[in-house]
Amino acid sequence: MSERLVVGLGPDGVLTVTLNRPDKRNAIDSEMVGALSAELERAELDQDVAVVVIRGAGKDFCAGADLAELLASVDQTLEQNNADAARLGAVFTSLRSLPKPVVAVVHGRALAGGCGLAGACDMVLAHEDAVFGYPEIQRGFVPAMVMAMLTRSVGEKVAFDLVATGRLLSASAAMDIGLVSRVVGAASFDEEVAGIVGQLASSSPTALALIKKQLHELEGRSFDDAIALGAKVNAVARSTPDFKEAVSRFLKK
Repeated sequence: MSERLVVGLGPDGVLTVTLNRPDKRNAIDSEMVGALSAELERAELDQDVAVVVIRGAGKDFCAGADLAELLASVDQTLEQNNADAARLGAVFTSLRSLPKPVVAVVHGRALAGGCGLAGACDMVLAHEDAVFGYPEIQRGFVPAMVMAMLTRSVGEKVAFDLVATGRLLSASAAMDIGLVSRVVGAASFDEEVAGIVGQLASSSPTALALIKKQLHELEGRSFDDAIALGAKVNAVARSTPDFKEAVSRFLKK
């Protein structure tokens, strides 16, 4: 087990993955990328895992890529840098393809690749004091991969503004543009987050998997195609054991 992550599975099926480099504001390095990939693969295969929660240790969620490692990459070949970037990209695609909800619980700063990591999750629950942004432009860098998530969340014009200026957003401003799902007050943060995650964990796993898959497959479809896809998912959902059991239970009340 890598020291870059602290991982725990609760009896409710919630797998909590905590980024564990608080002295570096949980900066993402190659070791953390490998550890995240391994945990997501295990989460997909483990039937006891219902929901994955990603958090950060210490004061921040994640400040982005490890700058020392990023600077060292200047001396690598294009092929080496492409391979390194592809490994991080695989984490983003794994978060998206995992047939289970992934929730980012964000406090403090979620910047650059850290903001991208949160954005790759299905739900982002933000502490009222959280800060979001893509300041890579200030270092002459491009948030290339994370724009794939960003444009889907906020649209092209807002995405360009964020990455071209590097401006930072409060939690409420991030929610206003669609980067955050909910903002939770400081006084009840842990309690409310636990309630939301617990609700997901107790919901039908097949229904959640179908919801996640359909949402992603709607991208780029015409209205007619989207309705046709919905009809197919509707038909499949009616045949699942979870649906039959829930309806039978309701009718017996």
